[in-house]
Amino acid sequence: MKTPRHIAVIDIGKTNAKLALVDLGAMKEIAVVTRPNAVLPGPPWPHFDVDTHWRFILDALGQFHREHGVDAISVTTHGASIALLDKNGELAAPILDYEYDGPVETAGQYDAIRPTFEQTGSPRLANGLNVGAQLYWQFHADPGLHDRTDHILTYPQYWSYRLTGVVASDVTSIGCHTDLWQPHRGAFSDLVETLDIADKIAPVRKSTDILGSVLPEIAKVTGLPKETPVICGIHDSNASLYPHVLTQKMPCSVVSTGTWVVVMAMAGIKPVLDPSRDTLINVNALGEAVPSARYMGGREFEQIQKGHPVEISPEDVKQVLMQEIMLLPAVDPLTGPYQGRNLSWHGAQPPEGSGLRAASLSFYLAMMTDTCLRLTGAKGPTIVEGPFAHNAPYLAMLEAATGRAVCYSTSSTGTSIGAALLFARDAMTTKTKNVTMPENTLKMTTYAEKWRLKVERDLE
Repeated sequence: MKTPRHIAVIDIGKTNAKLALVDLGAMKEIAVVTRPNAVLPGPPWPHFDVDTHWRFILDALGQFHREHGVDAISVTTHGASIALLDKNGELAAPILDYEYDGPVETAGQYDAIRPTFEQTGSPRLANGLNVGAQLYWQFHADPGLHDRTDHILTYPQYWSYRLTGVVASDVTSIGCHTDLWQPHRGAFSDLVETLDIADKIAPVRKSTDILGSVLPEIAKVTGLPKETPVICGIHDSNASLYPHVLTQKMPCSVVSTGTWVVVMAMAGIKPVLDPSRDTLINVNALGEAVPSARYMGGREFEQIQKGHPVEISPEDVKQVLMQEIMLLPAVDPLTGPYQGRNLSWHGAQPPEGSGLRAASLSFYLAMMTDTCLRLTGAKGPTIVEGPFAHNAPYLAMLEAATGRAVCYSTSSTGTSIGAALLFARDAMTTKTKNVTMPENTLKMTTYAEKWRLKVERDLE
């Protein structure tokens, strides 16, 4: 197949749903539209508004094709979600919001049957963050659901299915702390048989597999050519990782930022991962196991900023360093490397909306990222993707804390570029820039050491 140029990327994040049109020749987004990823309250449980997303996607595909031309479609979504289809190809139940606490009801029973961390690389996570826990609870909450379900698809492939009619899962999504996969073996875990879903779960495909062309009704509604190809799709953090998997010298690490900050260390020091600290094994688009760690950095950012703009002056940075104003973990006590702990401030708590507060928050996020890099045995340069790539104090503190080079993507969203590159492995990859360290690097290094000591002391 001739390499397509204009790739429409469906990108369903936890906070926003978007469609980006990527020009593979220029390696940039030439059009982007977004909408909030609202959660509907139910019944039967809180779930994603997929019908409104679908209308948004079709409208945007038509608009992009009229204005620029669409040659192909790729899909990337957040992890920890799964779609259950009935015999008619419709949803057998709404797609559960993984933050809903319903699965807590059956947590004890589920824990008794879930495979070990050594087998799956999946830590035990809160609420429905383990897909296996979702399924166990859903089958318990709706006793007829198991029998109504004909196919189980990972979330990117739900959208690929709606475009093509082909059911599939992809290796990056099934390997995303689902409890359903053995990343070191590339095979289903014991849980698939235990839940009696071996004949229901969709075949696991490579993220780069072409599932087929758009259905005739999709072509008619959007104006797309009926031969427009649709790729299998990829988990969003792995989409950010993919360009670097193809081109970077090893070792290196990629930090994918958004609602979740996901740190993925490639060819580093082989770590002994601690599942209690939200470390895990991800699976990249090549099917390789990647030591990873995460925290809800984007959510934490929102909780502390409370909608105030990020305006940080050099004087703000100077004052935070001089006064040693520190935000200590964890803003979100349910996830990340410091679960079960509540946030605290060292020094005077800066007022809301102030540059001091934004600077100390940026330093906190950098130190949380540094912690994740250490837990995963990271070596070599660190590449930051997504919104945090535009936060200069965060980048500077990250380089000071790690003592290694930090560079950042100049793309507005690494997920879109990575998802588009599934169509063209030999295409020019996204550009990065090195962080220019400020004059106060030594003070930042001292700040990082003191932050680390205070947190470690509190852990004792």
